[in-house]
Amino acid sequence: MEEKNIRILLQYDGTRYDGWQKQGNTQQTVQGKLEAVLSCLAGGPVEVHGSGRTDAGVHALGQVIHFDLPQARDEEKLRFALDTQTPEDIDFIRVEQVPDDFHSRYQKHSKTYEFIVDYGRPKNPMMRHYATHYPYPLDVEKMQAAIRKLEGTHDFTGFTASGTSVENKVRTITEARLVEDAEHHRLVFTFSGNGFLYKQIRNMVGTLLKIGNDRMPIEQIDLILEKKDRNLAGPTAAPNGLYLKEIRYE
Repeated sequence: MEEKNIRILLQYDGTRYDGWQKQGNTQQTVQGKLEAVLSCLAGGPVEVHGSGRTDAGVHALGQVIHFDLPQARDEEKLRFALDTQTPEDIDFIRVEQVPDDFHSRYQKHSKTYEFIVDYGRPKNPMMRHYATHYPYPLDVEKMQAAIRKLEGTHDFTGFTASGTSVENKVRTITEARLVEDAEHHRLVFTFSGNGFLYKQIRNMVGTLLKIGNDRMPIEQIDLILEKKDRNLAGPTAAPNGLYLKEIRYE
């Protein structure tokens, strides 16, 4: 029986999950939940491949996955079956059959992430899982000047978690911007690029918040990129403000 390669666009609330990737020490991962349901539907084991990992507490508005099914399925019926058999905090936007050589992770693509900061005092309790609270004074213009320095091709060693196994830490950020939503006391950071290192975005946001709070100069970004030293950067921002927003394949 000829297998069919299926691609799905999905979104999920990462609050109660230990990240995207299945792990031996927990059943509470998005990949694990999907594989359990798909294996039941297919009558045998199904391995799901994601475009990238999200950490515990991180959300996705546009995660892309692919997997092989042993036979052709009606795409809308499959989407409906997944929607009804997976937890309510996972939602399936589009299901489609794709060529056999499509791979969600290895196909050339770019990613966009958003990071939301709630600077309201008091904080909005409804946003506690969906925005990182930062109740200290912030100079938004200073942060906007600093974030632009992250655009371009750089070695981002200074912004990745220490001990990461990836050797080549050169990445290209095509867009890095910060928009203020003053009415709702929110900041929205947007980063687009050809790939991001482990905790890179959360470390960049933590550094930008420190700059905005006048505890680091704007030029600290240049220094971190030049010296490639994690100790020069700010703290790692909490995961609850981070969203995988979009994957674009070439």
